[in-house]
Amino acid sequence: MSSVARGLDSRSKRLARECSPRTLGVLMVLPSLGMIALVLLAPLVGALWLSLQQWHLAEPHQGRSFVGLSNYAQALSSGEIWRAFGRTGYFTVVSVSLELVFGLCGAVLLNEVFRGRGLFRAMLLAPWALLTITNGLIWRWMLNADHGLVNGVLARLGMGDEPILWLGRPALAMHMVILADVWKMTPFMTLLLLAGLQPIPDSHYEAAEMDGAGGWRKLWHVVLPQLRPAILVAVVLRTMGAFKVFDIVYVLTGGGPADSTNVIAMRTYREAFRYFHVGYGAALSWLMTVAIMLLAVIYIRLIGFKVDT
Repeated sequence: MSSVARGLDSRSKRLARECSPRTLGVLMVLPSLGMIALVLLAPLVGALWLSLQQWHLAEPHQGRSFVGLSNYAQALSSGEIWRAFGRTGYFTVVSVSLELVFGLCGAVLLNEVFRGRGLFRAMLLAPWALLTITNGLIWRWMLNADHGLVNGVLARLGMGDEPILWLGRPALAMHMVILADVWKMTPFMTLLLLAGLQPIPDSHYEAAEMDGAGGWRKLWHVVLPQLRPAILVAVVLRTMGAFKVFDIVYVLTGGGPADSTNVIAMRTYREAFRYFHVGYGAALSWLMTVAIMLLAVIYIRLIGFKVDT
């Protein structure tokens, strides 16, 4: 070991002895905090400053002009923006609810001991391991009206005389996007809930059985109360992810038909990169960020309350 390395090692040991555990912990996370500030906070601050300006990329000669909160006022007074938030809320509620139900069923199943459990767990991860773009392309092919797998199977079963426009009807398109999202993200929900199930001791199940509890009563009185923190964490993460959904919508429908899947992230993309209203698009992105932060605060309060009780 060189003299320089020995000197650094002795200094680090002396620092560890002189600092309190709290101070040492803060010093050790400072590099990570600096990286987070560089990667996350700097773009957020830049987008916030941009949202206070009017900047049209198609008219560069006009430059930028400071307009204050005008972009936010325009967005909040727009019925189309509120409808986009409404479609986003509908997608979030339905997809997260289905993922929670299916994820809970999958977690309870995988928590049991049976032959081939390891293989089943590996197969379960396959949809989640796919890129969202790949997942969207698969579902777009399956739901294609002319040569898609779904219409082909229905035709062979004699259940469809005419091809169904799964992605071409406003009443169906959003639900097909939800189906594709649920298929991909249910394994993620399952893994989170399975991690919450495994620490539950077998003695709790045995005590419930001695009291005459069946499968449903054990699920309701033993599993769900102790799984509540894991459920809330899973719902927090998936709600935050679902509220900013973009890629699966972009690949499957592009926001159509008739704007039936034009969620707020898609609307933000269109304003900033299709219509070149960069300042207005930045304002929409910040409104979406604030909405997600409010949801996170609500869920964190719920998690803290449930864990403490």
